[in-house]
Formats: sequence, C-alpha cells, structure tokens
Amino acid sequence: MPGHHLVNTEDYLAVLRDVPNKFPAGDHFSYCNSGYVVLALIAERLSECSFQRLVTEQVLKPAGMTRTGFFRFDDLPGDAALGYLDDGRTNIFMAPVRGSGDGGAFTTVGDVQKFWAALMAGKIVPQHWVRQMISPQSAGPPAHRMHYGWGVWLDGDAVVLDGGDHGVSFRSTFNPASRRLWTAVSNASRGIDPLIPRLRHLLF
Repeated sequence: MPGHHLVNTEDYLAVLRDVPNKFPAGDHFSYCNSGYVVLALIAERLSECSFQRLVTEQVLKPAGMTRTGFFRFDDLPGDAALGYLDDGRTNIFMAPVRGSGDGGAFTTVGDVQKFWAALMAGKIVPQHWVRQMISPQSAGPPAHRMHYGWGVWLDGDAVVLDGGDHGVSFRSTFNPASRRLWTAVSNASRGIDPLIPRLRHLLF
C-alpha cells in the first residue's frame, strides 16, 4: 500500500488484515513491526485518543522532549532533516504520512538523552516496570548477539533502542550501571552502520 494512504493507525488495518500469524502465540520470539502497530491500535481504543497524542502526553511531555513528535511528512518543522535514498531522492514517498506504533517519530539526540533520564527516573512508567522492560524476556534470533526486553534490545549490560527505514537509521545505547550513553542518527538507510562497532568499543 502506498505510504500516503497511511495517515492514522486505523489505516494500517487494510495492510494487516488477513495476514496470517508467523507462528502460534508463545511458540518462540521474532521481532515484528506489525505487532507494535496492533499494540498502538489497542492503546488507541482503550484510551480513546490517537496513538500520537497518547505518546505526546504520556512520554514526550513528562520527559521534556520538546523537539520530538510524530510529524506529518507534508507538515514538517522547518529544521527537520529529510531522509535520503541511495539514489539521492528523498524518502517522502517511501514512508507513511505519519508514524505510528512501529516507529516514524522525529527527534534529536538531545531529546533522546532526556528520554533516557526520564525513563530511568520513573517519570514515564514506574521504576519496577522499567526494571522489567530492561530485563531479558526473549532471546534474539540464533545468530543475534542480543536479547529482547519489553520494547528494547539488550546488549550485555546495555539497553538499546534501534530503528531504521528508507532514508533513516538510528541507535541509542544506554548502560544503567555506568550511565554511559551514545546515540547515532543518520538520514541515510545505513548511515550509522560504520559507527556502531566503533562506539561500542569506545564506550562499552
């Protein structure tokens, strides 16, 4: 489905409807973007407000993340960076009009630092939930060195937020014990790839 048809979370139902499960529930672990879209739909129906507004009120505002949001591609802030494809075109026709549960937020490295501070301080969810979030819940794929918590990857003692799409790549890694943090963002699909092993070696 063309990205310009995906404006609201409900619009994703046309994509997800009738897609079979990858395997029976509880059988094993596999990361799945669609699962987070379904989770966003559940959150919308329970809260009776849009997922984007819910994240703004429950995450961004408590964390003081004033430069982050689920902006529409046709109504971006003037200082927003455009993503670029390998052939030099922008990614505007490759992504949904506005992000949802599977990603698509615009942010800055400064706001990501605020997110980690607020999360670890219990300002977003209670700290006992944070401890569950950053504890191994599932093993990653056999060839994958990391485990998965609740919405985060776990790389040894470090907690990892990771994402990417056409024309964008992102990783932020925080070690709760040492309080060390690094965040890499790029407006190219594989832009941060050369940085990851170097940053991991230097900081962890």
